[in-house]
Amino acid sequence: MTGQLKKTLAGSLSAVLVFGSVVLAQPNINQRQKNQQQRIGKGVQSGQLTPPETVRLEKEQQRIARNEAAAKSDGNFTPQERAKIQREQNHASHDIYRQKHDNQVQH
Repeated sequence: MTGQLKKTLAGSLSAVLVFGSVVLAQPNINQRQKNQQQRIGKGVQSGQLTPPETVRLEKEQQRIARNEAAAKSDGNFTPQERAKIQREQNHASHDIYRQKHDNQVQH
């Protein structure tokens, strides 16, 4: 094996290991959905979320779950579909944060 080939293989292996650990560090879609539901529940318990905010956030979670089910319905959950669901989850996560920290409290 030449020195250049060894360097290329070592670089490729390093990239795979780093990328693989990043992918493994991310929670899967179902776990993330569960985490977001728990965040909403804690916001209700603490009074950080008002009833209308809670309804909006719950509807958003339901929409994401429906979109995920539709994407998986043909038995082929493509990387593009996964990315779309993850973008929706990112947006929902920001919505949860904003609603919990908007200084509106349930009385």
